[in-house]
Amino acid sequence: VTTVCPAPITQALPVADPFADLPTPAASNPCQNANKSTLKPGTYCSGLSLSGSVTLQPGVYVVQGNLKINANASVTGSGVTIFMSGSSTVSMNGNASVQLSAPTSGAYSGVLFYGDRAGSSASSTFNGTADSLLTGAIYFPRQQISYLGNFSGNGGCTQVVADTIQWSGSSTINQDCTSLGMRDIPATQSVALVE
Repeated sequence: VTTVCPAPITQALPVADPFADLPTPAASNPCQNANKSTLKPGTYCSGLSLSGSVTLQPGVYVVQGNLKINANASVTGSGVTIFMSGSSTVSMNGNASVQLSAPTSGAYSGVLFYGDRAGSSASSTFNGTADSLLTGAIYFPRQQISYLGNFSGNGGCTQVVADTIQWSGSSTINQDCTSLGMRDIPATQSVALVE
């Protein structure tokens, strides 16, 4: 079901962090080599700058430093969670084709991108071509997220949870994506006094 809001809800109560119980992934040794066309889960100590055709194998990626997906890159991967350590940011070029999906089970089920709660204020940009698909939650509790372009996850299953969100484009977003391992995040409730 596509969520339709005929009118904005004003003065709504704040919603509790739906991922407050999500554990922080630990960095591992040794650092992984980022200069490959197929990347393995693990810790990338100097960030990631992806160009050309790159495949991410399933698992958890700990990125210490920024993640940049360059123009005309083609990045694919399923069963992937990318943890951005500290105040590291994500920057996707609008000419890149990015098709990534989160795991459907386990500790990070439904979580595609995870920004460090210990990081300071920063800003990440998610942009891509019309055939780009980000299936899963984009969770950055301390950052501003700019979600640009006319793309969304498989069947509209992208969740964005961030400190602030800038939205541009015509993405379709579905609320119930539990079949893809994602959490059901209920909309906030409003309270009114009546006589």
